[in-house]
Amino acid sequence: MPYSFVKIKKTFKNFALISIAAIALSACASNRTTMQVPDYSGLSATQAQANLSQLNARYKANPKDKNTIIHFSAALRASGQSGQAVAVLQNALNYYKNDADIKISYAKALASNGKFTQALTIIDQTIRPDRPDWNALSLKGAILDQMGQNQAARQLYTQALSINPNSAVINANLGLSYAMTNDLKKAEEYLSKAVSLRGATSTIRQNLALIYGLQGRFDEARAIYSQMLSPEHVKSNMAYIRALLTQQNRWNVIPDSK
Repeated sequence: MPYSFVKIKKTFKNFALISIAAIALSACASNRTTMQVPDYSGLSATQAQANLSQLNARYKANPKDKNTIIHFSAALRASGQSGQAVAVLQNALNYYKNDADIKISYAKALASNGKFTQALTIIDQTIRPDRPDWNALSLKGAILDQMGQNQAARQLYTQALSINPNSAVINANLGLSYAMTNDLKKAEEYLSKAVSLRGATSTIRQNLALIYGLQGRFDEARAIYSQMLSPEHVKSNMAYIRALLTQQNRWNVIPDSK
């Protein structure tokens, strides 16, 4: 599905939120104490609906099962039902009041629903200074980015990378942070690294394509999109990039634009 956000800054904020869903997909590393959560954002509409229906049935059969709760909430977020994901996790806190995995999923759902301050409060409850968890640090960074605190977010990503330098998601989130402040070269640097790492998702690759496109490198952007999207969606995404450039009057900074 092509993206349809109306402002470059808002676009990057939404991409960063999408990336929250992918946190914990990278290879295991020391100092990560929370469980891995799947990224359902790359599924086709048919696959997403089938997956959501299956998880919904599992949740109804056993609403106290921790694994099902986390997977179901992730699928709900990926389908744009962040409010329902919040409700599922609020209910889960009745059974898992102090569980870090549930709290991290809850913070993700709150952030996806635009409740950044509340999400920040929840994630702060899971971070232990004596045993920092890169998953929680990266999530807090993503939340701070949504709140416009980009420098503070980057400090957290850097700390998370010191624990797990080969995380595709942390590198991608750091790239998106730079994209939010229109530092497209830095954004490209970290997103390019992210796509080369284990755990890189289609969302991360499409974010890199966007960065290429916003620099006028349309062939490179189109090549990435073509690997994952139908010709119709590739065309729509390329048209969207051009519309963003026109809206923001950025054509004059792009040499030999096509």
